[in-house]
Order: sequence, then structure tokens, then C-alpha cells
Amino acid sequence: MKSNHGANLHQLSETLGMNQDAIIDFSSNINPFGLSPRGLEKLKNNLNLASIYPDPEYTELKNSIAKYCNCNTQNIVLGSGATELISSTIKVINPKKALLLSPAYSEYEKELNKIGTKITKFFYKKELDFKIEIEEIIKLTQIENFDLIVICNPNNPTGTLISIQDIENLYKVFQKPIMIDETYIEFTDSSKTSAINLVQKYDKIVVIRGTSKFFSTPGIRLGYAIISKGEILDLMNLIPNLWNINIFAAIMGAAMFDDLEYINMCHSKFLKNFTILYEGLKKFKDFKVYDSKSNFILCEIQNPNYNANDLYDFLFIKGIIIRKAESFDGLNDKFFRVCVLSEENINLLLSEIQNFMLTF
Repeated sequence: MKSNHGANLHQLSETLGMNQDAIIDFSSNINPFGLSPRGLEKLKNNLNLASIYPDPEYTELKNSIAKYCNCNTQNIVLGSGATELISSTIKVINPKKALLLSPAYSEYEKELNKIGTKITKFFYKKELDFKIEIEEIIKLTQIENFDLIVICNPNNPTGTLISIQDIENLYKVFQKPIMIDETYIEFTDSSKTSAINLVQKYDKIVVIRGTSKFFSTPGIRLGYAIISKGEILDLMNLIPNLWNINIFAAIMGAAMFDDLEYINMCHSKFLKNFTILYEGLKKFKDFKVYDSKSNFILCEIQNPNYNANDLYDFLFIKGIIIRKAESFDGLNDKFFRVCVLSEENINLLLSEIQNFMLTF
């Protein structure tokens, strides 16, 4: 079952004939450590507020985000998930030519194609272990008249992280809008890796984040953008419909951004489980395991006798879902991606991969 955005658990549960809760999903990159207790408690205690409209200014939610991100509330634009904000940003900037770092999340290209943008792709190179060549990108921007650069940081699916200094050096030369999707930045030390600080220094920086991955809340559809003061911010503020964020997303969001105990717990557990998964995958001689600065790991199968489709099918019938990566530009059927889950599920995955290899 091919999907460009990880597993569709509704379809998978029907196909496998098992409850969604029994499916072990290594494809969706969602924090496995549960919801913020503070956010969940606040939500439970305010279910009766379904009968009133949200605050149209979302003051409490924006204040909570501003504190969490160390930014100004005036620079925050809310959206129904990060993908909506990606779409809105691209429409507002309306670039004739855009530079897209690839392989990457498919929605960037999809949204650029909707408005007829000419897209140039700069590929992270496998020969360089998908490390970035910022000087090559800077040279390309000096040759081509791009109107926008789109960066996913850390990048999906390679896990590559571009330093703030490199992004700043790029902006100093480019001097035009750069959209940075930081969906996975919270799985790093975001105080040192996020481009949000550049928003106050420069005129055309757009940083987009969601709550689906780190806060494990894809169901509430809450995203936010931190945007430099100027025309892009002004135009983005004209787009949202009144009350575009439902009251439960606003209530839960405001509480979970303040839940430092939960946030610190997630970071601690994540680092431990990431190490278990990464070191476990590296023990398989058939795999090349690429370094990652995110909550997922990209692997390349180097055994000529099978590919990622074969591994996927073997694990699929056991209710274990990995992400086949051939739908990403520049990757083939030898690549797959897995995210960090619980230690128990990671050990099960590693055991089943070992069982799979015994069949060859």
C-alpha cells in the first residue's frame, strides 16, 4: 500500500484485520511518548467550552507559543497544521522561480506546482552521506534568479540538519524569502538549531512548525509560523478565516507548550531510544545507516538480493509498518525510513528484520 505521507492506519487496520492500536507504525515520525499531561488535563476540564466561540485573537495560545519559542506574539501566524501554512506561505510569496532542497516533503513541490512556479531542485548527495553543500547553494542563487528557497530542517527523509550559521550566510547573499520548515527541529537542541532567531534579524524569513510530530497531536491540526515583520507577515495575517483554530486545539496547545516536565521527559527518552534504534540498525551488514538529526533514520539496503519493498511486505503482515522511501526524489527502492518508537517496539522491529534476513 503506497502512501506519500506514511501509513494510513484506517486503511491498514482493514487490510490487516487488526485494531489500529495493534499496528506498530514506524512510518509516521510521531513522538511515541504520549500526549502532554497538562494539555490533556486542560482539554478534559474544558470540554463544555464546545458551546462557545474561541478567542478570535488566540491570545493565550500565542503567548504560550511566544514563550516556548522565545519570539514576539506579533510574529506568530496560526494555521490548521504546518501543511496549511506551507501552502499559504507559497501563495503569498507567489514565486516565479523557487529553489527546493531535495529529497523532501512532497507538499512543497505540490504547492509550488499549483501556482505554476518553475522549480529547481538541489539534491542532497548520497555520495556525501546527504550532507549539505551550502557554498554550492549560494553559488547557484547567484546564477539563477530565484524568488524563494524552501528548506526542511532537519530534512525529511535524510535527517540532515543545516546549521543556523549556514542559513544566515545563505540569506545574506540571497536577500529574498527563505521558508524553513522546522517540523522536526524539536528533536534536536532547538535553542541552538532553530532559525527563529533569524526572524528578528532579517526581513524575509518564514519559520514553520507544527504540533503533530513532537507533541504527538496530529488530530488537533495545529501549526504556527514565525515570520519576519514586513509584507509577508502582513499578507499572511490577511489569510486566516475568523476562528480558524478550533477551541480544543487552542486550549490544549496553550497548555502543552508550557508543560516543561513533559517536554524534558520527551527529550530524555527520545535520545535513549534513538541510540537503541540507530545502533541496532547499524549492526546489520546489509544496511547503510545514515546519520540523522531527527526522530527518524534513513537506511539503504546494500544486498542485491532484496529491496525495501520486500522488507516492507515481510514486516507488513506482522503489523509493523516502515516507510518505503522511493517516492522521495532521488531515492530508489533500496531506501527505507523508520522513526523512533518505544524501546519494546524498536527491539521487535530489529528482531523481525533479523528474521527477514534469514530468508536470504
